[in-house]
Amino acid sequence: MSTTLQRKQEIIRDYAVNEQDVGSSEVQVAVLTQRIRNLTIHLGIHKKDFHTRRGLLAMVGKRRRLLDYLKNISETRYQSLIGRLELRK
Repeated sequence: MSTTLQRKQEIIRDYAVNEQDVGSSEVQVAVLTQRIRNLTIHLGIHKKDFHTRRGLLAMVGKRRRLLDYLKNISETRYQSLIGRLELRK
């Protein structure tokens, strides 16, 4: 199941750094996390969907790179984001 437009707008509103922010690292990580969670549920049902699994792994890698960037820029923003998204380090 894909993320609806309304859900994506809620995520952007919740994680935006300022009012007009749609592309900060926090927003990108939050949107990717939502998509990763949806695909994880999908792959639990469709175990042999290897094309989706490859896309999922690419998203996880991109999220990891964004989190590493955020950690280098600001440790406090990184810690608060992984706490809000309930991600492991």
